[in-house]
Amino acid sequence: MDLLSDILDSMALQGQFYFRTCFNSPWSIGVPDYASAIRFHFAVQGECYVRAGEDDPILLRQGDLVLVPAGAAHSLSDKPERKPVSLETIMQDTGYAGTGTFIVGEGCERAATQLMCGHFTFAEGSRHPLLRSLPKLLHLSAGMRSASFWLDEALRLMARQMADEQPGSLAVIRRMSEIIFIETVRACSAQSEQLSGLMEALADPKISRAIQAMHRDVAMQWTVETLAGEAAMSRSRFAARFQELVGCGPLTYLAEWRLQRACALLREGRISVQEVASRIGYQSPAAFTRAFTNMFGETPSAFRHRLAA
Repeated sequence: MDLLSDILDSMALQGQFYFRTCFNSPWSIGVPDYASAIRFHFAVQGECYVRAGEDDPILLRQGDLVLVPAGAAHSLSDKPERKPVSLETIMQDTGYAGTGTFIVGEGCERAATQLMCGHFTFAEGSRHPLLRSLPKLLHLSAGMRSASFWLDEALRLMARQMADEQPGSLAVIRRMSEIIFIETVRACSAQSEQLSGLMEALADPKISRAIQAMHRDVAMQWTVETLAGEAAMSRSRFAARFQELVGCGPLTYLAEWRLQRACALLREGRISVQEVASRIGYQSPAAFTRAFTNMFGETPSAFRHRLAA
């Protein structure tokens, strides 16, 4: 089992909303929070500074890519000291309606900085250590791209598709962007200790066997002992190593994964809440409802009805 693919499939990773920009100096844009998305900016031409919160800005050079997880507010600018103007204000001033090329200044022919921007979304209710392990920014340099053939090719193809605007380009861009997200997470895992640990866990020959067992049979009444057996490790060593790499205990991971699978089943809408509870390993619908409500703040039925509406 490819664990990373299984995780992303369960959370329904999808690329959304793409546009090109042409920015002429002076410029500085404040991008607001958007909690349900992971934004990205790819420098097609020129360079700019990207800052999240009070952290030091990073310089995005031509060929670089930056991911902004959890939809965090951030700024883009030609100079690090320039005070940002809200994205909404600049869109109103330029008349940009969200389609085509976003132009600030004199146009594209002489624009110093050209970016390709968009975001990734996950399905309602997506929760996983992978999302929590992502830092404020993931910066992929052009040099790092050269070490990853698929990532480099996907970025080149996406840039060409966006520039050409041929029929079907948007569908190609969406699929390429999903590859770009996966490959960027792999290539930049060293930028976050938590992310590095999780990626190591997914590749570890012992810990990954235990995670695969939970994913393969989520309804099984797993214990730390039986999971340690899957990993061929002692109970104490397994529990400590799992906590070290994943950032939570194995049974905590199992409980969260069960509810993640429950969200996927509820979104599909084909089976009853009682059947969902049974499929993910709960002994009663009442116990499942309590656990689901504690995590998401609403009952499974309310969750399903809200999405349907």
